[in-house]
Amino acid sequence: MPRKLKTYQTSIGFYDLAIAAPSMKAALEAWGAGSNLFHQGHAKETDDPDVVAAAMAKAGVVLKRPAGSGGRFAEHAGLPDLDDEGPKPKKRNRPASKRQGAPKTSVGNSRKAAADFEREQKRRDAERRKEKAAREKERAKREKLLAKAQSALDDAQREHEERSAKLETERQAIEKRIEAENARWQSEREELKDALRRTR
Repeated sequence: MPRKLKTYQTSIGFYDLAIAAPSMKAALEAWGAGSNLFHQGHAKETDDPDVVAAAMAKAGVVLKRPAGSGGRFAEHAGLPDLDDEGPKPKKRNRPASKRQGAPKTSVGNSRKAAADFEREQKRRDAERRKEKAAREKERAKREKLLAKAQSALDDAQREHEERSAKLETERQAIEKRIEAENARWQSEREELKDALRRTR
């Protein structure tokens, strides 16, 4: 049986956020919060009838409004108006004695909202799994390209070392031939010089 939903509210970045969820943990997960905003005093359960009605109508969906605007929560909201020169809208002050409680919801509506939340949570989970699979696929593709590039580098390095070794062997052989030729010439030169002296 689906758990009863509560409405939670916070502010993140440029937006106030609200959601109908079965627990604070579920709300934090839907908001993508990296820390416990409730313990830090940045999030709370709300009984504002307008916020509760909007959240229950779209249970499990993160609703937004421009931060500090006091406007309606909706699935898509524009950025807050940062124009400081224009007149500021007047806030409506409700008398404390006439404050309304949370709207009454029927058992059927509560069950529907809870089912909507679970459906939305499954959609978010499926989306996260899809994103994770795409990231894994991209990582595997990068690793394959990296392995191919490393293999090409290793092959080129081996080929260079083989060529260098062959050239070094050839260089040593040429140096020996040069030494032998120098020794042969030195011997022949001495003999020719002796013959020249004898002829004189």
